[in-house]
Amino acid sequence: MIGRIAGIILHRARDHVLIDVRGVGYIVHVSERTAASLPPVGQAVALYTDLMVREDLLQLFGFPSMLEKEWHRLLTSVQGVGAKVSLAILGTLGPEGLGRAIALGDWASVRKAQGVGPKLAQRVVLELKDKAPSVMALGAMLTVDMGVPMIEGDSPVVETTVPAAPPAAPSDAMLAARATSDALSALSNLGYAASEAAQAVAEAQAREPHVQTPALIRAALRLLAPKE
Repeated sequence: MIGRIAGIILHRARDHVLIDVRGVGYIVHVSERTAASLPPVGQAVALYTDLMVREDLLQLFGFPSMLEKEWHRLLTSVQGVGAKVSLAILGTLGPEGLGRAIALGDWASVRKAQGVGPKLAQRVVLELKDKAPSVMALGAMLTVDMGVPMIEGDSPVVETTVPAAPPAAPSDAMLAARATSDALSALSNLGYAASEAAQAVAEAQAREPHVQTPALIRAALRLLAPKE
């Protein structure tokens, strides 16, 4: 199983990328969202991958984070959702948006992806609603920055002392995933069921996408409070 590809981009397209790994070119299929975020031709890139094996076909599908790869695995477990439809859904919503849509039962958002009809969108939401909270809770651990891969060439190695670069600031996706994970953990510790906690957190984040963890927990608790 090929779980990760790191190399130099030789070619970019709307739905795939050709990556050179030590002289071997790998075609990796990606969502339009991922394709748009990749560096230009000639630069290094790393993607988590899922290998689809058929009798007459081998295809690699690439993802910028383990969180997105996990959502792909869950999506393709739904009857009628193949790898390309999964990429279309992830390309339309992103992993965080997909988690919110499923937690809120918002099949209309899933329906916006190319190739997804209303019945299939409803099936995705219904079949994954109980599984979504666990993936959302793991989001902070699965959304990691792989950094720029070091590509070894054929030239002799010259030892040099290079000052350590400052750590990169967390991306918006990483911050959102961390806030979601922490909020779900807090609500779980307070005794709320995983599904209702996920729905409240998703609704709170939909209203304020960039809210930090303490405010997200407070907003979710307000939504979970008994209505008079």
